[in-house]
Amino acid sequence: MGLFRALVPLLVLHLLGGSNASLVQLKDNGYEDIIVAIDPDVPEDGEIIEHIKDMVSTASTYLFEATEKRFFFKTVSILIPETWDANPEYKRPKHESYKHADVIVAPPTLPNRDEPYTRQFTECGEKAEYIHFTPDFVLGKKENEYGPSGRLLVHEWAHLRWGVFDEYNEDQPYYSAKSKKIEATRCSAGISGRNSVHKCQGGSCSTRSCKINPTTKLYEKDCQFFPDKVQTEKASIMFMQSIDSVVEFCNEKNHNQEAPSLQNLKCNYRSTWEVIRESEDFTNTTAMETPPPPPTFSLLRIRDRIVCLVLDKSGSMSAGSRLTRMNQAAKLFLMQTVENGSWVGMVHFDSTASIKSELIQVRSNTERDTLVKSLPTYANGGTSICSGIAKAFEVIRKVDPQLDGSEIVLLTDGEDNTAKNCVNEVTESGVIIHLIALGPSADPAVTQMSNQTGGNHYYASDNAENNGLIDAFAALTSENVGLSQKSIQLESKGLNLNTSAWMNDTVTVDSTVGKDTFFLVTWTKQPPSISLWDPNGTLTANFTQDTVSRMAYLSIPGDAKVGTWIYNLQAKADSETLTITVTSRAANSAVPPITVSAKMNKDTNTFPSPMIVYAEVQQGYVPILGASVTAVIESSNGHTTVLDLLDNGSGADAFKDDGVYSRYFTGYSENGRYSLKVRAHAATSSTRRSLKHALSRAAYIPGWVVDGEIEGNPPRPEADENTETILENFSRTASGGAFVVSGYPNTPVTDPYPPSQITDLAATPEGEEVTLTWTAPGENFDVGKVERYIIRISGSMIELRDNFDAALQVNTTDLVPKEANSKETFTFKPGNISEENATHIFIAIQSVDKSSLTSKVSNIAQVALFIPEADPDPEENNSSGVNVFAVVLSVVLSVVVVSIILSTVICVIKKKNSSSSPGTHL
Repeated sequence: MGLFRALVPLLVLHLLGGSNASLVQLKDNGYEDIIVAIDPDVPEDGEIIEHIKDMVSTASTYLFEATEKRFFFKTVSILIPETWDANPEYKRPKHESYKHADVIVAPPTLPNRDEPYTRQFTECGEKAEYIHFTPDFVLGKKENEYGPSGRLLVHEWAHLRWGVFDEYNEDQPYYSAKSKKIEATRCSAGISGRNSVHKCQGGSCSTRSCKINPTTKLYEKDCQFFPDKVQTEKASIMFMQSIDSVVEFCNEKNHNQEAPSLQNLKCNYRSTWEVIRESEDFTNTTAMETPPPPPTFSLLRIRDRIVCLVLDKSGSMSAGSRLTRMNQAAKLFLMQTVENGSWVGMVHFDSTASIKSELIQVRSNTERDTLVKSLPTYANGGTSICSGIAKAFEVIRKVDPQLDGSEIVLLTDGEDNTAKNCVNEVTESGVIIHLIALGPSADPAVTQMSNQTGGNHYYASDNAENNGLIDAFAALTSENVGLSQKSIQLESKGLNLNTSAWMNDTVTVDSTVGKDTFFLVTWTKQPPSISLWDPNGTLTANFTQDTVSRMAYLSIPGDAKVGTWIYNLQAKADSETLTITVTSRAANSAVPPITVSAKMNKDTNTFPSPMIVYAEVQQGYVPILGASVTAVIESSNGHTTVLDLLDNGSGADAFKDDGVYSRYFTGYSENGRYSLKVRAHAATSSTRRSLKHALSRAAYIPGWVVDGEIEGNPPRPEADENTETILENFSRTASGGAFVVSGYPNTPVTDPYPPSQITDLAATPEGEEVTLTWTAPGENFDVGKVERYIIRISGSMIELRDNFDAALQVNTTDLVPKEANSKETFTFKPGNISEENATHIFIAIQSVDKSSLTSKVSNIAQVALFIPEADPDPEENNSSGVNVFAVVLSVVLSVVVVSIILSTVICVIKKKNSSSSPGTHL
């Protein structure tokens, strides 16, 4: 805990939202509805607001010129925390919330790490999650290290909006170029500077030339590239926008395809400007003829939460146990989920609507008990959703004439052909609609209301075993309070049992939670036998039984004991469904709790297009690695698919060890709504907090070369990854909302899914042979086993990328594919390639399944046939440096370096191909 006690408390107000949580719209070349949110733990400082305005205004001009007069920032809302004093300038938020924040101003992820970064875990061309700036960065205190904030905002915006990647690589800062020299990873290659080891101690600095590492054949670890302060190169913003002359993105004319940058790896060696040009933003706009207006800003201050439950009690709610299940879930929300200080009201509706509780500010269990008594006790009549919403407006206006930012939790199970009549009114009202659709028949118009007002959308089937309704209500915590105030779900489980059968399991209360711990047990027929033991082995009694609602609950006073709690539930009737839900809150506001959040990559999808499940496990802003994460996806008819999510950097998972666990979903069973739930727990003793630097973090300026001398900055603060903390056991559950599928056929279809693309191919020389390693794909994306692999080599990266089938094929007769997500290894001899003039060999793989469907071509690995030359020593006059060229086979890059080589190896390979078919084997 020492690391996190040292942190300024983090509230982490941006967990995974829907597939596209941002509210930003592009209208007439201007980005509207941008949200910059200030974290509540940032001490009040009006200068932060003024610096945000200056940063965005400067960025808008820079963006406009960098995109050839195509884009600018038009309207920006600055979300001010409730912890800051009120001000007449501050208005109330409407649909804006931390969930939708595009830029977050919050304390550093780890102490002294003020690095700006973009949370980006999807593929090239796809939008990222959010930009993270620290207060010191916004206030201009880190300009020496990161450059002007306005320019850096444009760099991060390109990550966020267009899904491009950095054109530097901190893990591979150097590469072996086709010129047979060591070059710094950058774009364009025309950026000039010096490679040196620069050290300062006690006010004295020393500089020396870089030495070559005998293992990597590249420069040593302490070597850094110091750019010249005065440059003429204009590109690229995704390398180092802090260089005064840089005003453009790299394009196809000046893009450095050799460099081992993430941009090359993730975007198939295309330049950033090519990716931007292919974006929806670019294709829907034309260049402007006149300069844009400056951005306009709205200052919005968070206020008390106002939420009104609008509950369906129409006749269809009497089917099965729908009304009872709704009341069980609503009781959990009222007794445990909704935060103290919130204002809560309640409306019931069938063919008409009635107010059952005016808004009450929740301060204690007294108000919670009063609200619980207002839940419906019977169901009949038709369905009029608009009537229920209208009554909720009436309830809210009695306390707050402005509806802006108020929430309505709408639960409905039926179709209502009049619901579409109030969509426009709801959308324009400023109210946020959270939809809980119970069963398959909820009207599509309410989904539209939820989407257009920035609300959440949940789905629960009639299968009580999956506990979907309770999970949905448990997820409805405020989006504008800190994690220390939020209810966190530790457990959610259900089973169908016969008489005397047991539901036995454990739930872990870790040290980051324990406050307000709440156990809820439900049944469908008869009260079960309930036994609960705390970590000391003491039997816990005093469950409160509510036979009308068919539930029993227990609130642990104070902080629950840390450790493993054991529960035994015994059914007392046949065909009984038992569920258990456990929630808690942070034990200490100064120590962020471990959280899991989940989402699908889309809210709507058409069969057979695959979807991707994402689950993010964090403590504060720090990723949790090595966890066991499982997704449960349920269709409208109750069909369930269980997926083990992976953080291995292959298949659907874009980056290894970033705390985001992913998997493809193709298990469609019907059209309609599907729900997502995710479970996470500490898998083994290897589950740990990551101290690795954030991906897509801003480049740190090590210093500048001025008049031939290095003017250095202090070394970048880094955490020692060898000190990563092994975590105690924990368990978490979270709802990932709902998505809708269409186009599912009535008749069976042939195999529509190829193997997933291999993205981690690496090559290592071993004498005269080359050993390849990669993660195995599956028969259907990342499930099953492929039939065979096709491996091809070329002397030209471009030829291999663009004309893979024509490249020389390697004999893979002895290569037997393994199950998906296994580690594959294959060794081969490249053949009689002349070493006299050859420089690199490029290698790629394609997978084939039993239906002869082929994957995309893998990333391109390479090996080199030389040791590159070091830079000339600047201290030696007229010296060309030490030539360490030798004819040996050495790897200089595993997965990301690309080179365009005009060498005799091309001739050799083409000569072989000219006398054989493309399928000829080495």
